[in-house]
Amino acid sequence: LIPALRRAMKSGIVVVNIDNRLDSDMLAKEELQIPFVGPDNKAGAKAVGEYLASRLSKGDGVAILEGLQTSENGQARTAGFEEAMAEAGMKIIDSQSAQWEMSKANEVASSTLSEHPEIKAILAANDNMAMGAIAAAKSVGRNEDLLIVGFDNIAAAQDAIRNGKLLATVDQHADQLAVYGVETALKLIGDKHAVVENVETPVDLVTAESLLAQ
Repeated sequence: LIPALRRAMKSGIVVVNIDNRLDSDMLAKEELQIPFVGPDNKAGAKAVGEYLASRLSKGDGVAILEGLQTSENGQARTAGFEEAMAEAGMKIIDSQSAQWEMSKANEVASSTLSEHPEIKAILAANDNMAMGAIAAAKSVGRNEDLLIVGFDNIAAAQDAIRNGKLLATVDQHADQLAVYGVETALKLIGDKHAVVENVETPVDLVTAESLLAQ
């Protein structure tokens, strides 16, 4: 995308990067300043990982369902999970990409749980994969004791939390990202001398308790 964005900027078009961050090294190489508007995926993943860890015992085994390994947000979420587990003294027994997909997550989680029955929890980098993990847990008879967390706060995840099938997820307020991006673009359009700054959007932990409080 970056060469095309460079051409757009040279022609006077304001460019704002929303949600999934452009490669910072390439931006520096091209000497481009493009504001990023989006959440701190690592911080959100770490928060839900820490919440999960509070329900486990030190040394317990966990598995991670990663997103696309080439995507910045996938990498950041995996890093957040890993940091939370390391700080809590958990053992990451398996970590594989399920490519953001529910069916792939079901397949990966089923295999992992069958091979490693000692796993006590699964951290999924998005809620679609968390739904796949829930199905996998049921298929191998682990739906009562396996803890699962996700990321994105989709409607299905909220239902799963209320029903006790999902421990927690993260709300990155995806419905507001475009709003924040447009506000940033309007600021830059209105003031050609405005300082180009990144805008970090909120991430919030979603649990059964927080849903009850709504």
